[in-house]
Amino acid sequence: MKNLERLLALYEGKERELIEKSYNIANNSLMGMERENHHPFIEHPLNVALIVAEELALRADSVSAVFLHESTRGKEEQLSQLKKEYPAEIINIVEGLNNISKITPKETRLQAENYRKLIVSYSKDPRVTLIKIADRLEVMRNLGMFPKSKIMRKLTETQMLYIPLAHQLGLYNIKGEMENLFFRYSDPENYRSITNKLLATQKDREHLISEFIRPLEKRLKEAGIKYILKVRTKTAWSIWQKMQRQEVPFEGVHDVFAIRFILDVEPEREKEACWKVYSLVTQEYKPDTERLRDWISNPKKNGYESLHTTVQSREGARVEVQIRSVRMDQIAENGHASHWSYKGIKSVHGLDEWLENVKKMLETPGLISENTEGKDLDEIFVFTPNGDLKQLPKGASVLDFAFSIHSNLGMSCNGAKVNGKIKSIREELHTGDVVEIMSSKNQKPSRDWLNIVVSSKARSHIKNKLKEEEGKMGHLGRETLERRMKNWKIELTDERLTQLVKHFKMKSAGEFFIAVNDESINLQDIKDFLTIGEEAEVKENKDNNKDNKEAEKPLPTKLSEKASYTGKDYLVISDKLDNIGFKMAKCCNPIFGDDVFGFVTQSGGISIHRISCPNAARLISKYPYRIQKVRWRQLSTSSQFQTGIKVIGNGETSISNTLMECVVAQGASIRAFRISERNKNKLEFVAEMEISVGNNNHLDKVTSALKKIKEVTTVLRTSDKKKN
Repeated sequence: MKNLERLLALYEGKERELIEKSYNIANNSLMGMERENHHPFIEHPLNVALIVAEELALRADSVSAVFLHESTRGKEEQLSQLKKEYPAEIINIVEGLNNISKITPKETRLQAENYRKLIVSYSKDPRVTLIKIADRLEVMRNLGMFPKSKIMRKLTETQMLYIPLAHQLGLYNIKGEMENLFFRYSDPENYRSITNKLLATQKDREHLISEFIRPLEKRLKEAGIKYILKVRTKTAWSIWQKMQRQEVPFEGVHDVFAIRFILDVEPEREKEACWKVYSLVTQEYKPDTERLRDWISNPKKNGYESLHTTVQSREGARVEVQIRSVRMDQIAENGHASHWSYKGIKSVHGLDEWLENVKKMLETPGLISENTEGKDLDEIFVFTPNGDLKQLPKGASVLDFAFSIHSNLGMSCNGAKVNGKIKSIREELHTGDVVEIMSSKNQKPSRDWLNIVVSSKARSHIKNKLKEEEGKMGHLGRETLERRMKNWKIELTDERLTQLVKHFKMKSAGEFFIAVNDESINLQDIKDFLTIGEEAEVKENKDNNKDNKEAEKPLPTKLSEKASYTGKDYLVISDKLDNIGFKMAKCCNPIFGDDVFGFVTQSGGISIHRISCPNAARLISKYPYRIQKVRWRQLSTSSQFQTGIKVIGNGETSISNTLMECVVAQGASIRAFRISERNKNKLEFVAEMEISVGNNNHLDKVTSALKKIKEVTTVLRTSDKKKN
């Protein structure tokens, strides 16, 4: 096996013999066992052993423990036999690994800090924790082979336990990879959207970096500074987290990448050289002094050393600059393992020193919370009754959970069953809770709901709904006032409306009309004010010898012109491309409101794709010169978009009429429909249909209505049109 040869090549003599012996024991013990991908199970410990050896740079005793752990899980007699053949040090590691493998987070419902304490209690030897992190990294790299139920559980464990541990120990490369894998499987749509946007903007970043470094090259050469230039692009997960915290789109994240200067300098000159480069950079570009982070003079507790600042380029872009030595970079990338693996040094003394640091960090509470990056970990993970995982901010309520499933469910939520017990919409949720939302058609959102929710998604939907309701009330208030003023033979002009808003101390005309609708402002008071005002105006005009008839003429009313669009005038394409037609790509069927981009086809037209389209990455990377930025303009009421949906449920195919009636009732038209039996024994059906909707909000209403049908279990938007 190539991986075994690769592993053994890293060790010599007795260490190599020890690993070979342990591998053979595991191979015999696991003979006949398979992974979910039907490969021999020995593949898993062998992959873990490679991570332990190559990425954590641990010695042969740790690699040996990996194989012995997998061969003795749940086999106490075999472990007792091995105690006669192996040193107590290795056996202790194996026992710790076996104990940790028994932890089941979903059952115990422990929070992240308690999990960490439990791991530490089983890790008398710090190598136990390091091996478990390597084990989880291997699982995450192969997560796609597992069934959905296992994927959800492993995602929860990874985010709650292993990512914080990797961060705490300074294993930033492993932490970043696990975060991205978590994002890829827990939220594939947004993961694909962000990775595609990173791909689409890569050329822009390369140009910015090239222009940024050009004026500095001469200065650095004259100063005699040897350096390597690296560009660190934020992970998709890190970008997504920032978008959620700051409530901004992808384009609003200004530090998508950082330019990193890695200085080749002697240890005694590290600080001096770093500050020299900082000086050269800030002489050339204007720095943001509030963004200076000096972790050279005061390293983080996990050993991180670097000098960070943010400057403004000549094009006005904000650029993060990181300055560190080669030694500092090794530690920043691979944690304290770099202390003894740096420059090939693998002394036992160096390893022991590092492992002692690991032990201290594991036993020191609060390291994560002291670091600003720890903000990403303030989250909880909650399950639906079907076992689906939902990620929410810490402190989230039942109402937040309802909105995370669907906005319509959030709007009608009036409580929930949390772990089988009925709770109010205010109930705060915790990691591991199983939540079943209860709803009512009569439920309506109130402004007080904004004090209950903490997630940006819920707040945004509630604010929009309140604004919509206020708009309706304002419209009714205006109609009421105009009708009454017509009876009073007084015209509602812009000038009179401004006077009314000011007189009744309202902030806007909308607020004034709402007050009219809910009778906070009495119509008689409005009449009295307007009548007195008219009489005063007439009297003043008489006193000034003005024409009474002219004075009594109504003020001119401003007419509002409604913009109208015909045909397909609902997209704005590059101004350089005049009179070029476009069409919606059939591979992803974008509809109004989706995040989209344009692709110039060979026929000369433009094909519009969703940014999360399965083909987006290939088009953006292979044909960047044919990509066009497009955005939605204003949609005419007659515009319709075609998209596909798949409905899965329990029951017979005779439900087809119910499904079609439900779609039509939501104002959508059906272009194609097909239903078939999914599982004859369990009476399951799958229906696929092509429908026409006005925009993505319209599609949300259709899918929400379908989900309310008792027999329906799943409703999905499909990318491709299905053909018979």
